[in-house]
Amino acid sequence: MSRIRLSVNVNKVATLRNSRGGADPSLPRAVEVCLEAGAPGITVHPREDERHIRRADVPEVAAVVARHRLSDGTRPEFNIEGDPRPDFLDLVMRVRPEQCTLVPVNPGEVTSQAGWPPGAGSGPLGDAVRQLKDAGIRVSLFVDPADEAVRWAAELGADRVELYTEPFARACAVSEAAGKASFELYRSAAMRAHALGLGINAGHDLDLVNLVLFRTLPYLDEVSIGHALISRALWVGLDRAVRNYLEVLAAGSL
Repeated sequence: MSRIRLSVNVNKVATLRNSRGGADPSLPRAVEVCLEAGAPGITVHPREDERHIRRADVPEVAAVVARHRLSDGTRPEFNIEGDPRPDFLDLVMRVRPEQCTLVPVNPGEVTSQAGWPPGAGSGPLGDAVRQLKDAGIRVSLFVDPADEAVRWAAELGADRVELYTEPFARACAVSEAAGKASFELYRSAAMRAHALGLGINAGHDLDLVNLVLFRTLPYLDEVSIGHALISRALWVGLDRAVRNYLEVLAAGSL
């Protein structure tokens, strides 16, 4: 089994900083700690209302990621996620991250609630995919674990899909059997994505418990984890929290 990469979503660090203003806790320092602990990726989601990550944060985070090297000498990856509004795309084109994950945003939502509905805004979204790919940026589309959604992402020219995992996490919280039943939907979606030449990412409400099952997903390239990891950091520290998640992922790659 290939190594599953962890991309640490640092939105919650920015949320805490913004709650009092100023620069504490330092977002660039949080990124450095995650990378020093061995995280091979960092994710940010600059929303239009800037309630956590601000536009000005993105180049700063990119600079920290760019100057870091992992223990094996490779560079970590920077992933910027967001809806394909013009100012977001302009920001991504300036920063040129390794990956851009395009996600639907509903007005007033606290966090993402679903993947892209197949066919939604295919014209503008397809244009965004092409623009990013022409710039050498890997494009991932945030989708539900459904065959039609995966096929649609492939038709739009995406490089990867990010499977929306909140339904899986909720099922796992109900019972082991419910979690396993939900996981089969993701397995089917992953097999379809791989057959269509798509890479496979996943994220939303994954944690140290449900990740033990989810890490067995066929062809899984990357998981993006923020809320659960930062919450654990309150008790064990950010460095230790990152290492905990890397240990769980590594155990599934043996």
